[in-house]
Amino acid sequence: MSEGLITAAYIIAALLFIASLSGLSSQETAKQGNVFGIIGMTIAIIATIGAMVNAGDAGAWSYTLVAVLMVIGAAIGIRLATTVEMTSMPELIAILHSFVGLAATVIGFNSYLDHDILLGAAKTIHNVEVFLGIFIGAVTFTGSIVAFGKLSGRVNSAALSLPGKNWINIAAITSSVLLLVGFISGGWGLTALILMTIIALAFGWHLVASIGGADMPVVVSMLNSYSGWAAAATGFMLSNDLLIIIGALVGSSGAILSYIMCKAMNRSFISVILGGFGNEATAQNDDQDYGTHFETSAQEVADSLATAKNVVIVPGYGMAVAQAQYPVAELTKRLRAKGKNVRFGIHPVAGRLPGHMNVLLAEAKVPYDIVLEMDEINDDLSDTDVVLVIGANDTVNPAANEPGTPISGMPVLSVWEAEKVVVFKRSMGAGYAGVQNPLFFKENSEMLLGDAKASVDAILQNL
Repeated sequence: MSEGLITAAYIIAALLFIASLSGLSSQETAKQGNVFGIIGMTIAIIATIGAMVNAGDAGAWSYTLVAVLMVIGAAIGIRLATTVEMTSMPELIAILHSFVGLAATVIGFNSYLDHDILLGAAKTIHNVEVFLGIFIGAVTFTGSIVAFGKLSGRVNSAALSLPGKNWINIAAITSSVLLLVGFISGGWGLTALILMTIIALAFGWHLVASIGGADMPVVVSMLNSYSGWAAAATGFMLSNDLLIIIGALVGSSGAILSYIMCKAMNRSFISVILGGFGNEATAQNDDQDYGTHFETSAQEVADSLATAKNVVIVPGYGMAVAQAQYPVAELTKRLRAKGKNVRFGIHPVAGRLPGHMNVLLAEAKVPYDIVLEMDEINDDLSDTDVVLVIGANDTVNPAANEPGTPISGMPVLSVWEAEKVVVFKRSMGAGYAGVQNPLFFKENSEMLLGDAKASVDAILQNL
């Protein structure tokens, strides 16, 4: 494959990746965006193998190893794609980000230990690329593992608050900068890289561990950004223009998404990406007496829906766990057929992944035009007859409007302003952020306890 053909292939692949991002910006074109991404990556892989052949410095064993690893990777990818549930998608994405970080770290060390003779400015630039690539990769690696643990329930989702945690972060960054200076000067060499890697691994762990469960969707997009910058750094080390472009696209889009979500949640972008820098530790008083909750039945909920004119459904992660999106879609269809005005209210961080609820509802064929964002529907909740809160907790918690809780200041869906609220929940336990919800004890709220899918099925039978 000629150099011109490889360059042309890289340009086409880059354009396809840009088209893929554009397609993923809306539900209607998301599938098309995925197709563009698949075609672009296929072209990129073929062109990269062609570049290996042109270089002529790879033996038969190298091609065999590449082929074997591609087959193994493809098999794992196909297996995951066909078996993973949407409820497990957030932690799957987090662990995939860790692979990108690990790859950047390993490639960084390889690039330092095995490269052409470099002198002067070229050597300095290469050393900076290596250092930054390893640092970003190591932070992404351990940070993504912690995120995986929190999202999968293997690690406590509460924010870790070590004494002087902000000073710990500052010390990690400062020491890394000093090691960079020593590394570039040529005096510390491999020792500086190893010390920095240890610090970066600990820094990545502490960074994400210090972020609470309510902010984990932001963390996922933030780690996506980190993995992109790690890939871009790898591209510089390998002198691969396409990898630089891909990394920059992923890094910038992840950063923009994180910023948008922080703004929607009334969170400081700088604070979140620095592990809650400047935030005071808060605790919820679990001993507070909120009163008595009122339980209801599927028959009573069906009766309320039969007389209601305006209905709003607020889904959350519990709906995903119960796989209740299909009966919810059927309930929506039946109510609309009876002339009811049914709409969905989606919080920016509903679920454990940006757009999690939108994907689930689209999968169940819920019309796009009745799925509204929080800002679009919040003002209408006071004129709503019945709100069905299905598996949501923190995103409808009035405690966000009170000081001194882990979710204080976060905008929430004001469902309590409706005439009646029915909360579908397995138990009366606190939400993912560990905060009790006063909504459950309000006079206009009723609890339909049990599996969400079974509860919605029962309502359909009584409707």
